[in-house]
Amino acid sequence: MISRRQTLAALAAATATLAAPAISRAAGGGTFRIGWQKNGVLALAKSAGVIEKRLEPLGFAVTWAEFSSGPPLLEALGAGALDFGPTGDVPPLFAQAAGGKLLYVGTYAGAPSGSAILVAKDAPIHTLADLKGKRVAFKRGSSAHNFTVKALRKAGLTVADIKPADLSPADAAAAFKSGGIDAWAIWDPYFAVAEADPQTRVLTTAEGIVDSWSYFLGREGFVQEQPQIVLAVLDTLKKTGVEAQGNLEATVPALARITGVPEAVTRTALTRPGADLGKVSTVSDAVIAYQQSLADEFYDLRILPKKLSVSDIVWRPKAS
Repeated sequence: MISRRQTLAALAAATATLAAPAISRAAGGGTFRIGWQKNGVLALAKSAGVIEKRLEPLGFAVTWAEFSSGPPLLEALGAGALDFGPTGDVPPLFAQAAGGKLLYVGTYAGAPSGSAILVAKDAPIHTLADLKGKRVAFKRGSSAHNFTVKALRKAGLTVADIKPADLSPADAAAAFKSGGIDAWAIWDPYFAVAEADPQTRVLTTAEGIVDSWSYFLGREGFVQEQPQIVLAVLDTLKKTGVEAQGNLEATVPALARITGVPEAVTRTALTRPGADLGKVSTVSDAVIAYQQSLADEFYDLRILPKKLSVSDIVWRPKAS
């Protein structure tokens, strides 16, 4: 997985190579650079090579770079080192605020029950209100950040009432296991892995607290130059997801091999209420409204440095 340091190195390398791919793309071919996280329909598509098969006749090769969460992936995408990648709801807001040249190009709906706040089995934390004064880990700028804000609000608290720890999923997992943090807000498959430990207790899932929208984003220049490639990839992902959801007996072991997560844990994540790998689509007005509401909220909370107009960076493909 790519760390922040490796991301910055990739950005520096990309700066010297962006001009050349633009020439080949203008001629109808080039390289499609995907950032991915080790879960979901994009991981299945990578393993099966279906995007490569779809784009090869169109003259495009495909490269992949793995990331542990959305913020560093979008940092690379916004700086031009990638062309396409998935993320939760909050990272695009920070990327837009930072001036990243990217566009929302697609959505995929997750299961709210696939994110949770976890505590140790014997911890004296039994309600959200008990988090006051506790050290709570979440990746700043990730979907877990949004979940934490809204979960605390449900208990009449704010982030100022806790001791937030900005940790990547891997670092938070280690801190949680060692007792270095009191609670951990996290998403699948990390949630499913931790939940399988009998020493872990689920304080709450995100169900009833926050919607679960995730996005595919594209590099602005690439999307504008090659809209047919983006549509082909979204179509391929939808077909892959529908097929995978319809045959979980094959999908569970396939995804487990990719992630290294045990099959029983993978099945837990894929069968949560509302889970559906095939829910891939272009961006609807309802989703834009949700994302705008989130942007306004995070600005009011002084988490975002500026007001945003989400619709300014939403791609609306022309009808063919």
